[in-house]
Amino acid sequence: MARDQLQVLNALDLAKTQLYHFTAIVIAGMGFFTDAYDLFSISFITKLLGRIYYYVPGSKVPGSLPPNVSAAVNGVALCGTLAGQLFFGWLGDKMGRKKVYGMTLMLMVICCIAEGLSFGNSAKGVIATLCFFRFWLGFGIGGDYPLSATIMSEYANKKTRGAFIAAVFAMQGFGNITGAIVALIVSAGFKAKYDAPAYEVDAVASTPPQADYVWRIVLMFGAVPAALTYYWRMKMPETARYTALVARNAKQAAADMANVLHVDIEEDPNKVEQLSNSREQYGLFSKEFLRRHGLHLMGTATCWFVLDIAFYSQNLFQKDIFTAINWLPKANTMSALQEVYKIARAQALVALCGTIPGYWFTVAFIDIIGRFAIQLMGFFMMTVFMLGLAIPYHHWTTKGHHIGFIVMYGFTFFFANFGPNSTTFIVPAEIFPARLRSTCHGISAAAGKAGAIIGSFGFLYAAQSTDRTKTDPGYPPGIGVRNSLFVLAGCSVIGFFFTFFVPEANGKSLEEMSGENEEEENEMETIAGYTQTVPV
Repeated sequence: MARDQLQVLNALDLAKTQLYHFTAIVIAGMGFFTDAYDLFSISFITKLLGRIYYYVPGSKVPGSLPPNVSAAVNGVALCGTLAGQLFFGWLGDKMGRKKVYGMTLMLMVICCIAEGLSFGNSAKGVIATLCFFRFWLGFGIGGDYPLSATIMSEYANKKTRGAFIAAVFAMQGFGNITGAIVALIVSAGFKAKYDAPAYEVDAVASTPPQADYVWRIVLMFGAVPAALTYYWRMKMPETARYTALVARNAKQAAADMANVLHVDIEEDPNKVEQLSNSREQYGLFSKEFLRRHGLHLMGTATCWFVLDIAFYSQNLFQKDIFTAINWLPKANTMSALQEVYKIARAQALVALCGTIPGYWFTVAFIDIIGRFAIQLMGFFMMTVFMLGLAIPYHHWTTKGHHIGFIVMYGFTFFFANFGPNSTTFIVPAEIFPARLRSTCHGISAAAGKAGAIIGSFGFLYAAQSTDRTKTDPGYPPGIGVRNSLFVLAGCSVIGFFFTFFVPEANGKSLEEMSGENEEEENEMETIAGYTQTVPV
């Protein structure tokens, strides 16, 4: 630790785990709970939207979203998220974490309600307004990524910082399964009240008019957890690192953290000014940033990019994979509400058995074995299990072997979450300077969402059968699920090697990792050396 470390930052680094740490985890984590709910709940209802708005009279199969509409509905929120990560990441470094945090939450609440109130009952009107509001919902969600990670990293002590940031991110798992549970409850309730025959029995009656309320309720419920946490977000003080190192208000930083930690902290106003003047205030596009952190940013962005290609392509299209291996009945043997129920049940099982345990394994072990080892292991095991699915794919799709496929598929999610899906979120919040921390995290996260867009849009087409007669209506032949899994395994291999560009932050302060202490020490050594050579 540098000898010029501010007392308020030193107090944060050495603080014992206290109630305020868990409060911060819950408040920041509920944002991620909402994020996961909103981003993944769309996968429960796309089949229902197709049945309601794209029914073709006389067709032997239920209506489905045309390829361009399906791509828009699934991907528009990801596009908004990418834009929001870049914009709010930058804004968080300019205006402060707390101010921008409130903006993102209110945007999420408003758009969750608005998307469920999409206008009219015609396909064009409903889908257009749904996509419009989902873009802005994604924009708000995007801001939550850099801000939640940065706030938690700047509040945490250095001993358990990784576990705290991982716990915030782990709330995604609960958001994911809550989305499935809400879809199960709503679809079961409507099915009990408005029971309908299978599509092959009565095509029109299989989708009761009341089914239009189901998808709206599922989407609008996402506003509830976000609205409940707004007050507590606004009560959180600005992080001491931003207040002291970026806003240069040592008095306010010391007062805020003294109130939180319940200890007396020296204000150090002169030291803040001294350190601010001694540091090189290099910018994001400077040669100095490129020299110090260029490879780090390339590593975090590339790893997140390839991880999300694999993660989102599987997560958003689990229902298609389940159908391909005959784990879900054929669509024409079910009513609309029954199909929603079975898709939600299948995804809930994967979330419960594979997704949630992986997140919490990361929380438990990240400060023991470190970020680097977990990420490397995660990419390696994802590659192994994807190849284990792809190579004997025809074996898994034969009758009697479906459970084995689901187990293997669940393990890919387990090692994604006990691996790069968690660490790619954590590390960018630890290794960059305070004045650029939120921006760099936003850039890394946006690279991830670019991968998610490729995964979700690309998988719509890539996973189609190579046999033109077996493709979904409106889609050209693709490379099939088996070859798509080979591609995703290749993405994991790329992530494995780019992990070597990312430094290990375990047990180190944020200033040590960002090089800010190094700047101070070099300055002090220069001054000391100069003093020693001056003749008396």
